[in-house]
Amino acid sequence: MLQQILRAPALKAILIQVLAFPLMLLLVYALARLGVAMSLLAVAGAQGMLAAIITWRAGLARWWCAIGLLFAPALLGASQLDLPPAVFLVAFVFLLSLYWSTFRTQVPFYPSGPKVWQAVAQLIAERPGVRLVDIGSGLGGLVLDLARRRPDGHFAGIELAPLPWLVSRLRARAGGSRARFLRGDYAALDFSAYDVVFAYLSPAVMSALWRKAEKEMLPGSMLLSYEFKIAAREPDKTIAATESGPLLYIWCF
Repeated sequence: MLQQILRAPALKAILIQVLAFPLMLLLVYALARLGVAMSLLAVAGAQGMLAAIITWRAGLARWWCAIGLLFAPALLGASQLDLPPAVFLVAFVFLLSLYWSTFRTQVPFYPSGPKVWQAVAQLIAERPGVRLVDIGSGLGGLVLDLARRRPDGHFAGIELAPLPWLVSRLRARAGGSRARFLRGDYAALDFSAYDVVFAYLSPAVMSALWRKAEKEMLPGSMLLSYEFKIAAREPDKTIAATESGPLLYIWCF
């Protein structure tokens, strides 16, 4: 786990901000020697520019460049709002409960939608008593929808972040749904217990997901991935669940 944390882009982004800080100080000092004074906003902008350049040179994804660019100005802007500390604490706790494991897993909160649920329902239409699990089930929309459509099936979701897991559990209880929601890491699941595994994760974990699926999934089962492909093997089928949105990829075992 330590190695996984050390390889996390979020940690690299933090270290880049630390590296950019002394460079920014040198720039401010050099300009001051030339008689050029910088405002706090300009200093924050310089920190952001340096962080964005280092992030780009480090080969991180483009959105990390944007985060590096805006991080210091955003901190400066938040400090100017003069909000009570409790507001920042509440915001931190909320985001922590929503994006609980993103730092380690590199899987942010990606909700799917009704058209994707419909496409999955059609894929499993000819499977009586189907056993399906949504790994990274978020607020539980897919699992709840399929459980409503298919009372003969067994539908479960697993979610590591506490807030989405709690919301999905409450939704199931309030609606009297037979859907089950587990809190934990899907890596601990045995995929052989399911006929269909649905994933809407991130490119960072697709290789590991494929290794697990290839090892554990039984003949006749299906792995579904919305938006993100697996490099090791071309999908057996591809479905356009929405007109202009991402594709749904299917691998058959």
